Amino acid sequence: MAVKFDPILGKLREEDSDTDVESFIVAASDETTALTTGTKVTFRMPYAFTLKSVKASVTTAPTSADLIVDIDNSGSSIFTTNLLIIDDGDTTSVGSGTTPNITNGILAADAVIVIDITQIGSGTAGAGLKVALIGHQTV
Repeated sequence: MAVKFDPILGKLREEDSDTDVESFIVAASDETTALTTGTKVTFRMPYAFTLKSVKASVTTAPTSADLIVDIDNSGSSIFTTNLLIIDDGDTTSVGSGTTPNITNGILAADAVIVIDITQIGSGTAGAGLKVALIGHQTV
């Protein structure tokens, strides 16, 4: 088990990756404008991070087609085949018919993270996209 400094306790403690879960929740659009495909947000990781899962949500559900999101880690997708999907008519990726498979989830300190939309709803595009990166600091 790794050891890390706990600023609340003011001392070193053992890190437990099952309980030391952190999330980065990133707004990838405003709340009302219809989504479009392409790069929506780019940022750098503040520290090394091991990604365990991802989630996405929207304020307005896509209709007539799924909303599909890709996440790049320093130029390569974190997924191999199953990207992050919000099913047609839903407002969350939780419970999607396709589970994303993270294969490139070790994010280095200062890694460039890019959130791209690869498909929008064909009836209603969807609006208000937020993406959650869930995991823990890598020591």
